[in-house]
Amino acid sequence: MDIYRIRNDQDYKTALAEIDRLWGAEEGSPERDRFSILVDLVAAYEGRHHRIDPPSPIDAIKFRMEQAGLTRKDLEPMIGTRARVSEVLSGKRELTLPMIRRLSRGLGISADILAGTMGTFARAGRPGGRAAFTASRAVLVDAKYDPKGFVPRLLAEGITCT
Repeated sequence: MDIYRIRNDQDYKTALAEIDRLWGAEEGSPERDRFSILVDLVAAYEGRHHRIDPPSPIDAIKFRMEQAGLTRKDLEPMIGTRARVSEVLSGKRELTLPMIRRLSRGLGISADILAGTMGTFARAGRPGGRAAFTASRAVLVDAKYDPKGFVPRLLAEGITCT
């Protein structure tokens, strides 16, 4: 079994063609082992060279609205008044944590995407990229008031937001 690192687009295309050929390989066979290794190599190459950034929270909401045939009025129970929905969708108002929770439940969009925490490190420093806070491997549940200020509460202990 000769398998090499994927170094360029030609190697990438060759690996994809081989994956297509091995697609139905029987579990436990040498062909299936080759298939699994090639899939891992292709995934690593794509992660480095063909990265797809997650959508912005507003783009995710608009896409889901289009998919489900929803109108702005349908978002009012999740966001608030008609004016607030308009402000959020136009980017004039940030999503609050209660809005994020309701939208996540109502639209089935990951809270990480709605909070803007997915891909924060990739967007930071780029024009248009901003991060009000970052979270890693946790979902920000809400912020509770403490005399020193608002303290984020997380689903997982030991993970901080800044």
